[in-house]
Amino acid sequence: MSSITTWMRLEPVSRNSEMKASLQARVYDPLWLLARQWQLGEFQGEDNGSPVMARWQGESARISRYHSGAIAPGSSVIGATYDRARMPLETLVEREPVRSLAPPTTKLERLRLAVETGLEFLRILDRMAEEGNISKNYRADFVREFPFTVTEEQRATLDGESLAFVDLMSSRATDGRKIAASFRSTPGKISILPALKVAPGDRSEIEQAAQEWLKESETFFSEPETSNASWLPERMEYAFSVSGRFNDGERGLTAQEYFEGHLDWYAFDLDPKLKLGGANDKDFEQISRTAIPAPISFAGMPTARFWEFEDAQVDFGSVDAGPTDLVRMLLVEFALTYGNDWFVVPVELDVGALYRTGSLVITDTFGVRTLIKPASELAAPHSLWRMFQHSHLRGSGATGSASNLFMLTPSLLGAVESRPVEEVLFLRDEMANMAWGVERVVESATEQALNRFEQERLTAPPPPEPRIDNKLVYRLATEVPNNWIPLLPVRTSEGLRLQRAKVRKVNGDSQFTAAQGRIMNPDSRKALKIFEEEIPREGVRVTRHYQVTRWQDGSTHLWIGRRKKIGTGEGSSGLRFDALES
Repeated sequence: MSSITTWMRLEPVSRNSEMKASLQARVYDPLWLLARQWQLGEFQGEDNGSPVMARWQGESARISRYHSGAIAPGSSVIGATYDRARMPLETLVEREPVRSLAPPTTKLERLRLAVETGLEFLRILDRMAEEGNISKNYRADFVREFPFTVTEEQRATLDGESLAFVDLMSSRATDGRKIAASFRSTPGKISILPALKVAPGDRSEIEQAAQEWLKESETFFSEPETSNASWLPERMEYAFSVSGRFNDGERGLTAQEYFEGHLDWYAFDLDPKLKLGGANDKDFEQISRTAIPAPISFAGMPTARFWEFEDAQVDFGSVDAGPTDLVRMLLVEFALTYGNDWFVVPVELDVGALYRTGSLVITDTFGVRTLIKPASELAAPHSLWRMFQHSHLRGSGATGSASNLFMLTPSLLGAVESRPVEEVLFLRDEMANMAWGVERVVESATEQALNRFEQERLTAPPPPEPRIDNKLVYRLATEVPNNWIPLLPVRTSEGLRLQRAKVRKVNGDSQFTAAQGRIMNPDSRKALKIFEEEIPREGVRVTRHYQVTRWQDGSTHLWIGRRKKIGTGEGSSGLRFDALES
């Protein structure tokens, strides 16, 4: 059905060809505008002068000490020296041993890395022979003396993909671990085996090439000399402490629960009695900065001139705030009323240091200088304002927040993260009244992600044929997948713990289901005991990743770090005891 639509359109029409009068925006009732200013309190003169210069003075203390692991409040230990210009803090905290240049042991791991390092040394020999630096190519001699081999007993423990890699590389490649052990057989120098029959004129060139190869192999990964003490298996979190020295003494901060992958100031708590041995460090200085304050602006902000059209990027009328939505009401109040009263003073500071403010002086357009005091030194209720302030460490004896202390952490803006090479899901099983650590992915012997669920499905025996006699069968216990590792409650002096256990096979064998990954096997000398509160009803997901990044000096850092995230909820293993089945 046809219809008729009508509307009205307003078109501005200038009565004069000159635009000068309209651009002047003349006011024909200034008394009315003055009355409105009086009603809104503009005549009180609170903001007559606008800030034109800000001078900030303070003191900086470079983060110079680092201690891995948990530490008791108020402790005094000797922390390692930390250079913020050489390594980001996340790398230092998260990294763990990766290389295995020692001779192969019973447990097979890092096979691909051992082959790659060995092939790299052979490529160095090839390049030296082509360039004429040595009289002949010693590739065949090194392959003969340091072959990549695996025993039959070790082959039985490999998965299919790793076994195919071993069959391909056996007798074709060298083992970099064996070459490195041979070179290091004499402490303080490079030792070449007599069986290699290296000519006397080639010995010095090969020794120099071996030194460069060892240095490259040792610095390819960023890793600690020993195991990572920052990772707490019983908490599944990182814990560490740092400190910096001001003119009047050392300040120590502790991060007790770091697992997100990005470090910032809010991860640290101030411990006023913590000492890490930095009392004699001379890494503090007095600094002064002068800047021009800039008004705060945001998209859709009300215009400062009445004759400008607003762009309608923000619709304040559509903000729906209830009586309890204080944050929304404060946001609208700031945007509509006090938005032009806020200024930003840019201050450039060095990364990786603690800062405290000495004074902040603002100079306005009339030349008046005003000393801005910290909010903590003002009377209530202004003294309750808190932003970027550290809390005191629980148990240190101090309460409240630490005022006049700002930490600019030497943290990363981002890093390239691989897919998880290991993943464990910790969950609650209310039907069995216990918890489980389900190994979804583990790192294989060739550094590949091995799916334990698929491995269990491929290696599981075929299901039994259905019975036709309808007789009841007694089951002492039901079958549990091999990648489900039990965590049994154990009472200790520190509270209730969930201790890693084993499940015996129900087919009568003397074998047990055991964990294969590093998350569930943090230390072979003692059992894993997780605090009971660390596995809530929603579960916990812990992963290990390879990560690479570039730091401010241009250096590249490659390491393995761990992450902890929320799990997928409760689960059921189907474990039952004393069951009758038909």
